[in-house]
Amino acid sequence: MKVQEVVNYWLKSAEDDLKTVEALWEKKRYHHCLFFCHLVVEKTLKALVVKKTGKHALPTHDLLVLARGSGLGLSSEKRDELSEINTFNIRARYDDYKLKSYKKATREYTEKWYKRSVEVFKWLKKRF
Repeated sequence: MKVQEVVNYWLKSAEDDLKTVEALWEKKRYHHCLFFCHLVVEKTLKALVVKKTGKHALPTHDLLVLARGSGLGLSSEKRDELSEINTFNIRARYDDYKLKSYKKATREYTEKWYKRSVEVFKWLKKRF
């Protein structure tokens, strides 16, 4: 695949996952909504890595690693946001974290991070 095809693949996939985020929010599936928020940001960062380097992004789910690979200069606020969004991936994959995550994924918490994740996605898209 050509670089732009890979970039487009990641962006299209992120945008599709954003629709899933919205549907999960509406259905009050907060824990899963947060997991998909992570996917949206991860895939957008992978698109940026490919655009910058011309190579496939590392096979990682760590948003901070991907952000470094994309060459983004992150403020401490953006690093903190990515760190929190990172936890949505880990908690969804391991049973002991899932129980804690279900308790943490209240409507208020999810709404806050759903909105922030969308803001991060839009901020990242402006870098293309």
